[in-house]
Amino acid sequence: MRAFLRPVISLVMVLCAVVPSFAIDPPYQRQMERLAEVMGSLYYLQPLCKTGTEDWRAQMAELISLDEPDEDRRQRLAGAFNTGYTGFSRLHRHCTPASREALSRLLFEAQQLARAIHTRFAE
Repeated sequence: MRAFLRPVISLVMVLCAVVPSFAIDPPYQRQMERLAEVMGSLYYLQPLCKTGTEDWRAQMAELISLDEPDEDRRQRLAGAFNTGYTGFSRLHRHCTPASREALSRLLFEAQQLARAIHTRFAE
């Protein structure tokens, strides 16, 4: 039996060394990804409707910097931001009442998400 276990244990040790370990996401990761998506949407819609001067891309970069995510999480946050931007750029070519309503709702959602993340998870 021991002769059989030795190769199995060796194989497991080799696999553990070869397979990269995956970091565990923080509990607020889903909310952060949604916030990133909302901010990407705002980055597209706000200049389209000429409302406000907030630089949502810079805000997102600062948020990512402050969170100090690993590369995988950084890519997912950036991808969520780009998804939000792309989604609204496909649907809204001109500022319409629907665009203004979406902008208003997204601003409210961004506030709620930021407040919830801060309240629940800030040090």
